[in-house]
Amino acid sequence: MMEKWTIFKKASRFGVIPVMLIPVVLGTVGAYVWQGVFHPFLFVITFVGAAAAHLFSNMVNDLWDFRNGTDTEAQHTPGAISTNSGFLSGGVMRESLFALLTWGLLAVAAGCGLLLSLYSGWEILWFVAGGALIAYFYVAPPLRFGYRGKGYSELAIFLAFGLMPVLGAYFVQTGAFSLKPALLSLPSGLLTTLLLFNHHFLHWRADKQAGKRTLVVVWGERRALIFSQVLLYISYASLIACVLLHILPVYALLALLTAIAPIRIYRSLQPENPSEAYLPLMGASQRASVRCGVIMAAALLIQGLFY
Repeated sequence: MMEKWTIFKKASRFGVIPVMLIPVVLGTVGAYVWQGVFHPFLFVITFVGAAAAHLFSNMVNDLWDFRNGTDTEAQHTPGAISTNSGFLSGGVMRESLFALLTWGLLAVAAGCGLLLSLYSGWEILWFVAGGALIAYFYVAPPLRFGYRGKGYSELAIFLAFGLMPVLGAYFVQTGAFSLKPALLSLPSGLLTTLLLFNHHFLHWRADKQAGKRTLVVVWGERRALIFSQVLLYISYASLIACVLLHILPVYALLALLTAIAPIRIYRSLQPENPSEAYLPLMGASQRASVRCGVIMAAALLIQGLFY
């Protein structure tokens, strides 16, 4: 059983799941602090559904990148660092079994969404449908908007890992929508978008060979690296804006400290770098996204409990 669980974690890239679950926590804490409501059962179902949706997204992207030849190209491009699980491109798992696990995760996410709709309102199904479509058509034909290089994929990531989980979790608890959780989603959503943007640096030459037109491919490494830094500063500017608008308490500004590590790494990079030079940036980007979200949630919860 433990071996199967280990295989599943590797195939689904389970380790990155906090970037989805933290926004769910943020939306739930926001509902508690601003509206005084918290339904533990609904939170657990939301948590499980969001986790399944994220893992489905990871696996369906692997599935279609393999079918499109992108993962295979990455293996044969000198210096490229593949970011997929390697289960399909490496022949570790049969495609049919991988696909069965992938669609099973979607079924779990959809089931959770249907259950939540019975308690909180049918509107939650828009989030379920929207998330499923974004996850599937990110690399699947005919849309494949992750291949088009016009910012569609970055917008999709922000919606799927920022606005939708925060606003959706808030709606599940309150049965209503509000501007506050939408604004609350900006810092963590933008930082996760940055994380996904930065991972393209690891294999952008292979993407170019395979016809995957990410913004890094379209703009080139130098311009894309400038945009990456700008996006980092915009992310933390949105955190300051949340404090100024009294969406977050002032001590949430402690989350600004999470920007230090990425900034240091940016300063060490050249306009052009080998792929492995971006591995520290990837790690720092992920830690910044997770830690910033945790500090935001903790600050908001402390405000609700003690003030």
